[in-house]
Amino acid sequence: MTWIDTISYDAATGHLSRLYDRIKGPGDNVDNIMLAHSLRPHTMEGHMALYKQVLHHPRNEVSRWFLETIGLYTSLLNRCEYCIEHHYQGLRRILDDEARCAQIRQSLVADSWASAFEKAECAALGYARRLTLQPAEISQYDVGDLRTSGWSDGEILEINQVIAYFNYANRTVLGLGVDTKGDILGLSPDGEVGSEDWTHR
Repeated sequence: MTWIDTISYDAATGHLSRLYDRIKGPGDNVDNIMLAHSLRPHTMEGHMALYKQVLHHPRNEVSRWFLETIGLYTSLLNRCEYCIEHHYQGLRRILDDEARCAQIRQSLVADSWASAFEKAECAALGYARRLTLQPAEISQYDVGDLRTSGWSDGEILEINQVIAYFNYANRTVLGLGVDTKGDILGLSPDGEVGSEDWTHR
């Protein structure tokens, strides 16, 4: 599951056990990316809070499927198979359209977005690519291009935070050797409930 020791759901006590109960899925399953934090539960708590607020908060204005798509694309750029598989399944659950999901994934893999996305969405994907692969080269003009394409400043912030979160999550996974063995792919917190609800469904 990881290259470092972890504490299983059954062996957890105290604060860690309470955190696991907040984030577990069916059959008391805890995703391996969260198990990787188990020796320092405070980092798990921070990770889950950021994940929920950035990707699944009910007051986000960018559509949930597109935020998930940005995360998927960031993970593809980083070649993080764990996050690719989890979030592609998440996208499938959100859209419930196999042909559309396949089209999205193919366009992201090929870096050929025009056939699958609108102009503003393409601008956001271009920003995701640049911020992930060339972060020091980002300038105010990149943000200006997003604004010109139709995104509000609040939406630009949402897009930025999803890209930043996935770069963090990808490096957590890649740096600790987290794999999908035993995970239930595609579960996520419900975006329609309060930010304190972390239960995976």
